[in-house]
Amino acid sequence: MSLSFLSRRLHRWGAITIGLPLLCVVTSGLLLQVKKQFPWVQPHEQRTTVSTPAVEWDLILAAAKAMPLAGVQGWEDIDRVDVRPGKGIMKVITTSRWETQLALADGAVLQVAYRRSDLIETLHDGSFFGDAAKLWIFLPAGVVLFALWMTGLYLWVLPWLTKRKRARLKMKAEG
Repeated sequence: MSLSFLSRRLHRWGAITIGLPLLCVVTSGLLLQVKKQFPWVQPHEQRTTVSTPAVEWDLILAAAKAMPLAGVQGWEDIDRVDVRPGKGIMKVITTSRWETQLALADGAVLQVAYRRSDLIETLHDGSFFGDAAKLWIFLPAGVVLFALWMTGLYLWVLPWLTKRKRARLKMKAEG
């Protein structure tokens, strides 16, 4: 069986096999590329002039609890606190994917918005579907995609190689 035949077969069946995981990765990747431009994916970051945090932890929790959409009852409902001194804000991100942006100076609530980027990231790497899917579907899909790229390059170069070989054989036959 020739390399070109194997490449075509792998290319055809590999593309069919990884279609759905690849669609998920590409679509979520495109959304992640523009997450800063579209507040639907990730809320715009507000800015203040204070760059040193002066807010107590109790005030941070109280500000998060005051936002009914976030559904915060205690620290167990908060996924992380992201401090951005250069922008003068901190983001309180809840386990329910709501983001509350607070001013570093006094903890004033600047914005509350739903944050989809974390969900999109879990779709992108396959962890949304569980560790087994990430390891046994998305990782092999990545390996097959790499093989598709390699076979695609070979199939793209193959006509040029064939033309050069034919030209050499013709020159030998004539000379």
